Amino acid sequence: MSTPPAPRGFQPVILRTHGLRPDEQVAAWRGWFDSVFDLEQPEPDGAGFLAESLAWPLAGMGISQVTAPGLRVMRTRQLVRRNPVDHWSLTLGGAETQLQTPRGRVRIPAGVPFIVSLGQELVSERDADQRLQLYLSRDRLEALAGPLDAACDMPLQGMLGQLLADYMQLLARRIPQLEPEEAARLPEAIAAMVAACVQPNPDRLALAEGQMEATRLARVRRAIRAHLGSARLSPQLLCRLAGTSRSQLYRLLEGEGGVARYIQKLRLEASHAALSDDRDGRSIAQVAEACGFHDPSAFSRAFRREFGATPSEVRAAALAGHAMRPLALDGPSAPALRDWLRAF
Repeated sequence: MSTPPAPRGFQPVILRTHGLRPDEQVAAWRGWFDSVFDLEQPEPDGAGFLAESLAWPLAGMGISQVTAPGLRVMRTRQLVRRNPVDHWSLTLGGAETQLQTPRGRVRIPAGVPFIVSLGQELVSERDADQRLQLYLSRDRLEALAGPLDAACDMPLQGMLGQLLADYMQLLARRIPQLEPEEAARLPEAIAAMVAACVQPNPDRLALAEGQMEATRLARVRRAIRAHLGSARLSPQLLCRLAGTSRSQLYRLLEGEGGVARYIQKLRLEASHAALSDDRDGRSIAQVAEACGFHDPSAFSRAFRREFGATPSEVRAAALAGHAMRPLALDGPSAPALRDWLRAF
């Protein structure tokens, strides 16, 4: 009997409440946050608490992606004394956050990052959402302690704040694909990017340039995918959508064969994905048009050059059950957030 291959990639610590009885779910979620936060469900509805946390530990920091119903999170004076971990938490929420700290009350808009220190009391309340968090240890970012503390408890807005938000989203997409040896190099890059966005100076911006370029490229890619079918998709429109200059755009995509080539590449990838999905009932012509190809013959030629098969051959393979689909990865569990934080 053969042994199945081990899942590849950097495996997260996973907590899910979905397999528990509804009356056990909130207690299980509280158990993960025990001694770090107290939790309250603002409006318990008796339907349980379906939530998921994926947490990737790194050297001196960690990345967490949490999907949960509406929640009120408190770090009280008693908890600060009981568990004096004083990491920073850099958060990007999918819903507005109402934050209360010793500095006062503030509303953080959805999609805007903000920093809090776990060394202080705080109350955070928000509706159901998915949010990303970077936990940063003081030992790892000691040289940046002053600027990080000064930036606490307020929205990080402006161009660099948005760049940091985009970078966090890029991290969340990429980190499951990393091999452990690649993940070992990630903390240095994260620290450079955080330093450049929180307290920019020429040296820090230069050190984080590679991270910023990758983030800008992800922003351009997202803008292209959002407007794949538009005949108006052009370098000028991309510059406006991605918040970049024309020269910066051309420099970003120089290694991809240029702007026009990159747009066509993403359009072809999207059309291939649609034709490989046996649940997609659109005709080949409809898929092509939705992906920005308005000349069927030109689409077929470009598709075959890119993939070595015609659109109809890819569609036929999907209907025959031969299309490839990504497999979901699973990972180990852990007893509590406090142990994960203490490992930094």
